[in-house]
Amino acid sequence: MRWIDRLSLAFKGDEHNKNEYRPPLGRFFNGYLDYSDDSISYENALKEGYENNAIVQRCVRILSDSSGNTPINIGSKEKISITKLVYNNQYGQALLETIASHIILHGNAFVQLVMGDDDALAALYPLRPDRVRIIPDNRGWPMRYAYRVGDQMDYIDAHDALGRMQIIHIKSFHPSDDHYGLGCLNAAAQSIRVHNAATRWNRSILENAARPSGALVYDGGDNAMPLSDTQFERLRSEMESSFSGSNNAGRPMLLEGGLKWQAMSLSPADMDFVALKATTARDIALAFGVPPMLLGIPGDNSYANYREANRALWRLTILPLMGKILTALEQGLSSGALPWFDDISLSVDLDQVSALSEDRERLWSQISSADFLNDDEKRAMLGLRPTTENRGIDDEA
Repeated sequence: MRWIDRLSLAFKGDEHNKNEYRPPLGRFFNGYLDYSDDSISYENALKEGYENNAIVQRCVRILSDSSGNTPINIGSKEKISITKLVYNNQYGQALLETIASHIILHGNAFVQLVMGDDDALAALYPLRPDRVRIIPDNRGWPMRYAYRVGDQMDYIDAHDALGRMQIIHIKSFHPSDDHYGLGCLNAAAQSIRVHNAATRWNRSILENAARPSGALVYDGGDNAMPLSDTQFERLRSEMESSFSGSNNAGRPMLLEGGLKWQAMSLSPADMDFVALKATTARDIALAFGVPPMLLGIPGDNSYANYREANRALWRLTILPLMGKILTALEQGLSSGALPWFDDISLSVDLDQVSALSEDRERLWSQISSADFLNDDEKRAMLGLRPTTENRGIDDEA
């Protein structure tokens, strides 16, 4: 097939296989992804990264907890209903915290808009992204979502009969995929493996008294015969059962028949696993956008103090993440011919974020001292509505 034919098929679709799964457009030229190798599955990546790595888990917890507790400005005539939806916990899961965790780890977050008996929006439920598959139409746009739990497959249309969204898909940027985002776990995968390997190495060294104990040397003299296979196996089994491991550290050894013990120690290069762990931990923190100082990683003095590092975390990582989440929720709740809600706005209340209090105080001071601005112009620059006296004039205008 020629390149131009592939391009045409990617945008027009295959008329003979409309109901079949199609790969996202960005994956078409590379063929289907092969997930037969369990070592690269998302479940194994979570186990090795989030469950077994303290740096990854702490990075995710810092970002997700901060996102879940971020103060939000909700502008709408139905503010009470929207507040209940956004801050409601579904089966013990905080909505914003769960969405942030899914985006950070997987790169995708899928939120199902659940309708109640009265045909009104009842809840926002986050779906596990590894269970969701996007089914595009013949033009490549998502028209349906398949959600698999075990052997059961449920299909959810992107829009209901009234044109209202039923699934809100929030994703991070992926340079080679049009439908799915790229999570931080992918970028940090190699550093996570190295960090876990260094941890296992450290544990093995500690189980052997923090050094390779030594070598058992056989010296029977000039005319001595080498050890037979039976003697060698007996010595090795006795060494493993009676003198190896942390429980046998420091135990005296009784030698016979020309055997002598030669003590050994680690070289400085072998003992460099501490520096290796710190380096890989710094790389992991970099992939997740968390300043290493906040994780207690030694030797990192990129920021003057903890306060500066915390401010950088909010400005460079948490605020962009929350902006992406709130914008997607706002569009999903208010888009369509008959939207769920009319004219809503969701944004972070920067004045309530304690980490940014000094920046906001400086901004308020600068605007207050600007004599060439009137009160309403100053309020607009601070994100506030006009005063009561001028609000009616602005509405008439």
